[in-house]
Amino acid sequence: MSAPVRVWLNRTYAENVFFIEQLRAAPRPVLVHATHVDADSPVLAAADHAALEPGDLTPDAYVAYALDYCARHSIDVFLPRLNQLAISLHHQEFEAIGTALACPPATAIAAFDSKADGYAALAAAGLPTPPWWQVRSASDLLTAVDRIEAAGLTACLKPVSGAGGEGFRVLTREPFGLHRLAGWDSRVQVEQVAAALDAADEPADLLVMPFLDGPEVSVDCLADRDGTLLAAVGRSKHRRRRSFTTAPRYLEPARRVVESTGMAFLSNVQFRHLAGEPIVIDVNTRPSGGLHQLRLCGLNLPWNAVQLALGERPDTDWPEELAATEYTLVAGIQPVLPREVPFGLGLGPVELVH
Repeated sequence: MSAPVRVWLNRTYAENVFFIEQLRAAPRPVLVHATHVDADSPVLAAADHAALEPGDLTPDAYVAYALDYCARHSIDVFLPRLNQLAISLHHQEFEAIGTALACPPATAIAAFDSKADGYAALAAAGLPTPPWWQVRSASDLLTAVDRIEAAGLTACLKPVSGAGGEGFRVLTREPFGLHRLAGWDSRVQVEQVAAALDAADEPADLLVMPFLDGPEVSVDCLADRDGTLLAAVGRSKHRRRRSFTTAPRYLEPARRVVESTGMAFLSNVQFRHLAGEPIVIDVNTRPSGGLHQLRLCGLNLPWNAVQLALGERPDTDWPEELAATEYTLVAGIQPVLPREVPFGLGLGPVELVH
């Protein structure tokens, strides 16, 4: 049997326990390393080798930590999430110690590090984006909201930089009432946000745009080192119901995003709809948290990305009829490591890094 491929996932989100499961389903043995600042992250329990990361490093100091980690553990393939841009800028140093990076080039990552810059790049490439305003003051906010409401739409806001929907709010003129205490309410009054902007000690950087309701279509993409798209499948999400799509109205814009930016390895392009037409609302230069759902199509894109990093050409064919065309998601129990060290339980050594 060939030696296992050593793969490292740094400070990633909890859903990537499923990413690890797909790596273990590969036809070759894979030894998974995972690091995190949260000792209770389930990815640490899912990995073969778990380590606690230092939590207060600058991007440059983190690159030094990552180079040392890869050298000490003979990492073959590193899939960075935290400090992805800084790490990508040092790809030659990782290659020099025998570690391949499975992430887009720095130019592609930088293009979407700011959502405002990303929208500008997409618009320049002729791709459909929502109307948006970059807001730094109360007057900016009120102007943007007035324009959106004049078009008969509802405004929303999000931070210029962020991930996973953090900071997203729907803007409303409706006064606060007890009914707002029921259920899950992401609305905030326009006047409250304007007052907060006026009172802020530090400059704000927000995006305001129309709220585009579902369904959302999230296209998971795999591209080779040159940014040529090899595989793409859309996941349509409407409340609890999920389905797959390979409709050109989603896959063709996703291909243009990937290939125009050289977005190598794994990425994700998200669409909503304006007047019935697909609009690009976000581009992730990393694998999505829902990537594992493509196993219902017979695809294993995490392993395919590792193959590309190793210089191999993966087989990404799938049946014309996608399996399990409709499905739903159910939360499950995930293990965490015992609180005391050594963690044991046959999980391999846990390394406390200071």
